[in-house]
Amino acid sequence: MPKINVLPREIYELIAAGEVVERPSSAVKELLENSVDAGATSITLEIQSGGIKYIRITDNGCGIAREDVKNAFVGHATSKITVSDDLDCVATLGFRGEALASIAAVSRVEMFTKTAEEEVGTHCVVEGGNFISLDDAGCPVGTTIVVRDIFYNVPARMKFLKKDVTEANSVAGVADRLAVSHPHISVRFIRDGKQTLFSSGDGKLLSAVAAVYGSDFANSLIPASGSNSTVKVDGFISKPLAARPNRNMQLFYVNGRMVRTKTACAALEEAYKGSIMVGKFPSCVLNLTMPYNFVDVNVHPAKTEVRFANEKEVFNAVYYAVKNALAEGDQRPVQDASKIIEQRVVKQYFAAVEKPKQLSFTQAEEAKPQAVYTRPEPARTAFAVEAPKSTYAADDGEPELLSGFAVPPVKKPEPAPQPVIAEEKPAEKVTVTEEEQVEPKVIGELFKTYILVENGSELLLIDKHAAHERLIYEQLKQENKDIASQILLAPVTVTLSREEYSAVTSNLDLLSQAGFAVEDFGDGTVLIHEYPCILENTDLAAQLTEMAGYLAKNIKEITTEKLDWIFHSAACRAAVKAGDFTGEYELKVFAKRVLATPSLRYCPHGRPVIAKLTKRDVERLFGRV
Repeated sequence: MPKINVLPREIYELIAAGEVVERPSSAVKELLENSVDAGATSITLEIQSGGIKYIRITDNGCGIAREDVKNAFVGHATSKITVSDDLDCVATLGFRGEALASIAAVSRVEMFTKTAEEEVGTHCVVEGGNFISLDDAGCPVGTTIVVRDIFYNVPARMKFLKKDVTEANSVAGVADRLAVSHPHISVRFIRDGKQTLFSSGDGKLLSAVAAVYGSDFANSLIPASGSNSTVKVDGFISKPLAARPNRNMQLFYVNGRMVRTKTACAALEEAYKGSIMVGKFPSCVLNLTMPYNFVDVNVHPAKTEVRFANEKEVFNAVYYAVKNALAEGDQRPVQDASKIIEQRVVKQYFAAVEKPKQLSFTQAEEAKPQAVYTRPEPARTAFAVEAPKSTYAADDGEPELLSGFAVPPVKKPEPAPQPVIAEEKPAEKVTVTEEEQVEPKVIGELFKTYILVENGSELLLIDKHAAHERLIYEQLKQENKDIASQILLAPVTVTLSREEYSAVTSNLDLLSQAGFAVEDFGDGTVLIHEYPCILENTDLAAQLTEMAGYLAKNIKEITTEKLDWIFHSAACRAAVKAGDFTGEYELKVFAKRVLATPSLRYCPHGRPVIAKLTKRDVERLFGRV
């Protein structure tokens, strides 16, 4: 049993200032790390009310000798280091000696501990940093710490705590990361009387990953390993087809400590270049083992950032380990054509016989069939969402494009007055050429991305994705709470990280307002029951994961900003993509709508919708002027 010593001033001043206990999860992190450093092979974590009212951590480690118990609650008292040179090769997760003192100062703490050499254990009570009692206790070898009423004496911090479910999810994230970083330790997490995590502690990393993140995520991984003269890499990476829209599942551990490292992240993504879609990110669980003097952990208050003595060695080790794993473990995907056809037939059948949920329609509109809900649109009807409802024939066969807008046979509108008015207004200008009065004419498409429109003496280039994205975005904003949703026959299951899961479950009403019916399924999993009809043929799991990543990173943003971003994301996914085939008639209808909307200048991300070349600009290119 290592002895706990109070560090002299000249040593603890060399230690980076420790992070204050700002929420229950930060206290849990420090206590769990102490259990790991004590050599525990089994740890049980129990919380109530998000950890605000009750935290209990029990381990089977070496325990604390009675004469050291009081020192354990003194600032800068630790058994991890004794001299300043020890900071150059820290081999333990904790080393500052601040955790217990900081936690005891803002809560009521009880400790039961016993070493293998002692016949009787020790029971210690500390409240608000003051020792209350130190007595004998009957307890097994190891340590049990109970933390009650955190911040009971610091109301200024208490008011900044989140809801119980949010704090509990943050604590769950700490437990998850510990279980994955130390697969040889059995970790049990009990939340409000219910066990939500249990890792077997069999020493197998894949077992720990499956216990924490589920079997679906574990099955999407392939083993990766490699080493050079300094760094050894071992763990798992995701298959390219299982890429995610964010980096939240990139987990790096250095000598058993979870860290954020831009070097390893850059090496991982560089190795995936050419194997993964643009805008997607790989997932990984990689352990980097290196000499302790090769890495400096005394950099960040929370010890989540480190500094390497040789960044290039780390980059190369990760890069070649991942590259070799992709070459050996990523097999060519094989699709079962019969299943694809069967799914498509079933989807078309139910789309034809079931009318999706309508949120708000007038009685007259309810009597009219809506083209967008009738059946999945063919590939050439990319802009059908924006086209007038009378554009398509209403027969039971394949939709056919008409040569123009359908006109009711009984009451024909008088076409004469509108053209006369439209022609007279520009005629009042000082000089109007015959060419400028000609109606805009679509002359083709460039690179399957830009619509070319001749508009008088100008050549307009319309970015069809940017324009379509803006139109959908404006449509979603206008509909707001009345967005039409499609009910799924079978819900889509999405597994998220604890931070993403917490963000999603805290914003279920916001997602509902955006047209998504999402249910909390527990243990980091949510179910999608409904989605906006405008997102037809969209990967819903990827869409929700992307939104979850945003919500997790932007917790403090106001609701309207979050909702706007969700509309941005949905519009981007629903809009026709650059390179998609678009029929000639659709180009004409879409260009007409874009030009008829003067406010349509930029897409929701700020890219211009229309670029203009005048006749003079073109003639200058050919030396005519």
